[in-house]
Amino acid sequence: MLKLKVLVVCVLIVAMDVAAGILGIQAQVAQNKVEHVKVLIFECRLPSHEAFKLALGAAILLSLAHVLVNLVGGWMCVSSQQEFQRASPNRQLLSLACLVFTWIVLAVGLSTLVIGMISNNKSWPSCGLRYLLSIGGILCFVHGLFSAAYYVSAAAATDRN
Repeated sequence: MLKLKVLVVCVLIVAMDVAAGILGIQAQVAQNKVEHVKVLIFECRLPSHEAFKLALGAAILLSLAHVLVNLVGGWMCVSSQQEFQRASPNRQLLSLACLVFTWIVLAVGLSTLVIGMISNNKSWPSCGLRYLLSIGGILCFVHGLFSAAYYVSAAAATDRN
């Protein structure tokens, strides 16, 4: 029963992160369709309302996936604290490392999505680094990998078998 629950939660988390990644990349495509002038690595362009909406959706999905994995994974560790403490140090360390990496990827990915989203919310042209939205979208995929790894490692560390 635990294996089925872990599989369902992992699929849900990864699906949310994949959807967020796709939305982030689509936001970059929508942003590239507006008028722009490139100067080295910077570009000045008019804002795209479509890119704003897609980036907002990606940021919301990424945040929801992160909250879900932390609630479910954290609840598993707290509710089975004795089993978690009896787990091998390698399992505990793997779980903690995956948790730290999910937070790091969330911070960088959400930041890039929000910066790209804010630059598309203004009514005047803005200049900034290119490809922030696609970087945020790619980091959504990476977040899905680390989130699934965290949840599986937390489940393995608290496994009663």
